Amino acid sequence: MNDIFFQMRKIVKQYPLGDEVSTVLRDVDLDVQEGEYLSVLGPSGSGKSTLMNIIGCLDLPTSGEYILRGQSVEELDEMELAHIRRREIGFIFQNSQMLKRMDALKNVELPLIYAGVSPRERARRAEEMLVKVGLQDRLHHFPNQLSGGQQQRVAIARALVTRPSLLLADEPTGALDQSTGKQIMALFSELNADGHTIIMITHDINIAKHAKRVVNIIDGVLSEPKGEVTFA
Repeated sequence: MNDIFFQMRKIVKQYPLGDEVSTVLRDVDLDVQEGEYLSVLGPSGSGKSTLMNIIGCLDLPTSGEYILRGQSVEELDEMELAHIRRREIGFIFQNSQMLKRMDALKNVELPLIYAGVSPRERARRAEEMLVKVGLQDRLHHFPNQLSGGQQQRVAIARALVTRPSLLLADEPTGALDQSTGKQIMALFSELNADGHTIIMITHDINIAKHAKRVVNIIDGVLSEPKGEVTFA
């Protein structure tokens, strides 16, 4: 049996809204094991991106407990949280967010610059990741020379280059056509088979079904669907 990667217990997230308080997450309980491929499925405004930000240590819950690799995240200072984001978590967003003046190789190298990796090692690891995502013949292509799907593959390589324990993907196929989206989902399945823990945030039921496990989130309430995956 795989080890528990993280646990969430009674997670609540609230934001001030004038004189009122808006509750975005309501008593969320979630366990994720090492090597899992989980999809969080919900409509716009359901709280799924807020949940992703907390999982990714970009935000802290208002109350509840988030235990990551046996450590309570609420007890960590900002430097320790930044270290986790830099070393443990790879982020993939709807848009590839490639820097236009850098080729694919340089874009993938960026996280390693912040990590203090030497130029030679940066280039080696960036090339290794681009080969892994099938872009070995696009190393020196700039964003305007790449298709949307190829740009998203660069984003995935960039997320992988720090060798993170967890990949967090927020609507990773949202800007892609259906055919290209299927290719990216096939790549995610390959990465999961290689041992990567993946959590994917999506509003698309058909995309969610590519994961091995699906949870629903509606109005900040998380639940495991019984039978067919649905918002209802």
